[in-house]
Amino acid sequence: MTWTLAQLAERVGGEVVGDPERELEGVRTLASAGPRHLAFLTSARYLDEARSTRAGALLVGVRRPELASDQLIVSNPQVALARLIELYHPSRAAEPGIHPAAVVAVGATVDPSAHVGPFAVIEEGAVVGARAAIHAHAVVGHDCRIGAGSVLHPHVVLYPGVRLGEGVVVHAGSVLGADGFGYATERGVHHKIPQVGGVEIGSDVEIGALSAIDRATLDDTTIGSGTKIDNLVQVGHNVRVGRNSILCGQVGIAGSAELGDGVVLGGQSGVAGHLTVGDRVQVASKSAVYEEVAAGEVVAGIPAAPIGRWRRRQALLARLDEIWRRLRALEKRQEGGREAEPGEESR
Repeated sequence: MTWTLAQLAERVGGEVVGDPERELEGVRTLASAGPRHLAFLTSARYLDEARSTRAGALLVGVRRPELASDQLIVSNPQVALARLIELYHPSRAAEPGIHPAAVVAVGATVDPSAHVGPFAVIEEGAVVGARAAIHAHAVVGHDCRIGAGSVLHPHVVLYPGVRLGEGVVVHAGSVLGADGFGYATERGVHHKIPQVGGVEIGSDVEIGALSAIDRATLDDTTIGSGTKIDNLVQVGHNVRVGRNSILCGQVGIAGSAELGDGVVLGGQSGVAGHLTVGDRVQVASKSAVYEEVAAGEVVAGIPAAPIGRWRRRQALLARLDEIWRRLRALEKRQEGGREAEPGEESR
């Protein structure tokens, strides 16, 4: 599929510098693009690579007069890039209908426009909405609700009672609604606390591969609309995640924690149970949140602290050897002992 630079600009609300009739047949990186490709420059650090690219045109955020290529200038290159990739690579809609090898309970309801793939299982009382896709080997438990246009990729498992809004995408191998990790211990014996709550996922949520969202003990574990969850993420029971949040890979959220809207948890970060993390909080990767965090804060470290304080601590830690040598030298002089050896005191 070929588009002119002017047509692409119209799609993304951009401005053309150069030949508006230049024909482009795809989007490539600066290194792999050819004369009939659009490449993208999203950071000044790649300017040298942009000078040598063979791309016919560049997608940029500001005009780059130092580059000879035709340019498509947009206010937000990342968003424009997403739209253009989708334009050149439109998603393929699953064919409506139920595969003969699928197992659909008599009491389940599947919209005629929905797709149910081979060896998928739809249990009693489940409802699958219009244009939804349940791919091979996925399991939709009793009384689940799948909103219009939602997609379950292969081997996704929804335990009974899980509810998905519209346009939800769950990638392969993820499990929603397994029992929360709840036990009462008496005399060294761990007694399981029944987990009889549910899981409710808002609309336009995407959940990466091999993630787990546990059902609540009594109420619901909830994920707000527009939230995006990476691969290998664990969301514990009774957790509430707000709208439009980002949970990066290997994040763990312990039971009954509550995250506000627009929260970003970096990769391998964690939030302890029963804490509140306010709106728009950002948690750096590999950090551990053990205390409540007010709205708008950026925190880092173990335990997590405001990022300015964390940076000062890191700077001090880098000087720890030097500080120790100076302290020992001062102690020796104070005690009237030997003179400090060369190198023990900093200059």
